[in-house]
Amino acid sequence: MSTDSGAQFFTPAQVAELLSITPDDVVALIHEGRLRATRLGVPESWRIERESVSDYLDDQNELSRRHALWRQSNAASLPEVWGTHTRF
Repeated sequence: MSTDSGAQFFTPAQVAELLSITPDDVVALIHEGRLRATRLGVPESWRIERESVSDYLDDQNELSRRHALWRQSNAASLPEVWGTHTRF
């Protein structure tokens, strides 16, 4: 991404490039509250906080981790979970 590494705010196009999504998807994430942004400049345009992008990626990683654990737990058979011995 061709941005200043010290930049505090990114445009939707810059974030879209970083996340491999469209700028419209970035704006949708802003409206959903999943990215923090503000409207700046004349004419006003969205600017997304650098930390917000990092937080969004952390949230997505955690979601992926939870899904993987859920899939693993669903794949486990009962003998693997409870053992093979029987109690009477």
